[in-house]
Amino acid sequence: MMHNETELFHFKTVDRFNREKLYIQLTRIFVEEISSGRWKLNQKIPTEEELCGKYDVSKITVRQAINNLVSDGYLMKIQGKGTYVISSLPIVGLAMKTRFTEDMFGKEVKAEKEIISLGTEDIPPEVKAYLRTNDAVYHVLCKRKMNEKTAYLDESFIPRHIMPDLSNLDIAHISLYSLLQERGSKKIFKVIQTVEVSKVWGDSAKYLELKEGTHVLAVHRLLFSSDNTPVGYTRFLGGTDRYKFQTEFERIR
Repeated sequence: MMHNETELFHFKTVDRFNREKLYIQLTRIFVEEISSGRWKLNQKIPTEEELCGKYDVSKITVRQAINNLVSDGYLMKIQGKGTYVISSLPIVGLAMKTRFTEDMFGKEVKAEKEIISLGTEDIPPEVKAYLRTNDAVYHVLCKRKMNEKTAYLDESFIPRHIMPDLSNLDIAHISLYSLLQERGSKKIFKVIQTVEVSKVWGDSAKYLELKEGTHVLAVHRLLFSSDNTPVGYTRFLGGTDRYKFQTEFERIR
């Protein structure tokens, strides 16, 4: 590929002797392309193949760098058309994670996560409507325990095309939010959360060791990418006398 003198003067590439991961270096290079105006606002950026050739890196490396900038609000992927520059400034995205606080449970809290089921069968129609997909949807049902007592149920629904290898990942020990950010085809950019008090029935009551009809705290979250595509739906059910639900916000990479 031929470059004019200006392109050659500004051209930077990854340093394979640098301990920093290649996709992080490439992310920084792409940000400079945008901030300098070489990748202009509303302009389609080069294809993955072109970027692989230019920087002599793999498609996975290019894709990770692009996904970082999609998460940061610089780029947007448009299906069937390509990836476009939508901002020259980062938009502060927020990932959400939940945790139990020490002062709520004391200094010697032992937290456990038990996977009850993982599959794609019998997904409720309303969940597919939330996720706006006809694709298969993974359903992950977990029980969370504190000091061997059930605290709450954690239920997640992830479209298979968002994370095709979910069934092979270590979801018992790694946060699903982290896995979506690291392995998902689209990243979490926005979360809509609804909290309500509702009654618990059937298997949910059994797993929570509560009588049917007992009031529980229900937390619903819809997860969206930067182009407003649903990437997941989660819900939590727990006895209102057993725990305090705390939400922590973190910057996404």
